[in-house]
Amino acid sequence: MYYNVELFLMSKRELSDPITLRIPLDVLEAVETIAETSERSRSWVIVRALRLYLAGEGEEILAVRRGREQIAAGEVHEMDDVLRELEVIVAGKAA
Repeated sequence: MYYNVELFLMSKRELSDPITLRIPLDVLEAVETIAETSERSRSWVIVRALRLYLAGEGEEILAVRRGREQIAAGEVHEMDDVLRELEVIVAGKAA
């Protein structure tokens, strides 16, 4: 899996206003333990976790959305055409 490197740059960036978030106690405990062990803040750990989510599963969700938008805009290929192109490619490599 490839990650968007920009998501992981932990340099000083413009920050949002503070947000309030309720999380399960076990998640908070894990965040606090990781923060203490790594000598980082809870915010740093949470932002890092969110960035990993956004780069992985979040990116997959966004890719599905982009695909749906392309379909809605008529940016599609007929399956028979795609299969014919694949057959040509495979036949060329086998030759």
